Amino acid sequence: MEKELADTSDFKTGMAFQMDGDIWTLLEFQHVKPGKGGAFVRTRLRKIRTGQVLEKTFRSGEKIEPVFLEKVKMQFLYKQGSEAILMDLDSYEQIPVEMKALGDQAEFLKEDMEIISLQVKEEVLGYELPNFVELEVVETDPGERGNTVSGGATKPAKLESGATVQVPFHINIGDVLKIDTRSGEYLERVKR
Repeated sequence: MEKELADTSDFKTGMAFQMDGDIWTLLEFQHVKPGKGGAFVRTRLRKIRTGQVLEKTFRSGEKIEPVFLEKVKMQFLYKQGSEAILMDLDSYEQIPVEMKALGDQAEFLKEDMEIISLQVKEEVLGYELPNFVELEVVETDPGERGNTVSGGATKPAKLESGATVQVPFHINIGDVLKIDTRSGEYLERVKR
C-alpha cells in the first residue's frame, strides 16, 4: 500500500508529519510568494519526542508524509520520586511516566491537571501540557515600598508546583499567577 503524501497546500496548524525519521507538528506556517523565484512556505515545527523547535522553509508543493497523531487525555495525579503518575481518562489506568519525558513544562504540573499524551500507533511520543496554568506563590521576598510595577525589576517567586519564575515586586505569597508553560514566563496575577 502506497503512503498517502500531502503537500504544502495541505498544511494546517497542529498537523503531524514524518521528516528525517522523526515526527514533527506544525506550530505555524506562512505561504510566501516573492516577486522573483518560486513560492515557498516558512514554518515553525516542534519535534514531538524532544520538544525541539525548528524553523524550516519548504518549497511550495513539496511533499510530506502526514502521520495520524492520536491525542489521549490524561490527568496528572501526583509526583512519585522521578516519576509523574498519570491516569488515562478513558480507561482510568494509572501510568508512571519519567518526569523528563514531560519536558521542561513538567515543573508547572499541578495535581488534577489535564495533559495530552501524543501517540502514533499506540507508541507515546510525547506529552502536551496546557499552554497556561494558574499557580499559587508559596515563597517570595516581600515587596518593598517604592518598587512599582513600572520599574521593570523582578524577583524570584517559588510556585506550588516547585517551579521558580521571575515576577514583579508587587507579587506576594498567596497570590495566584497565570504562567505561560511554553516560556516559563509570568503573565499576570489572577483575581480571586
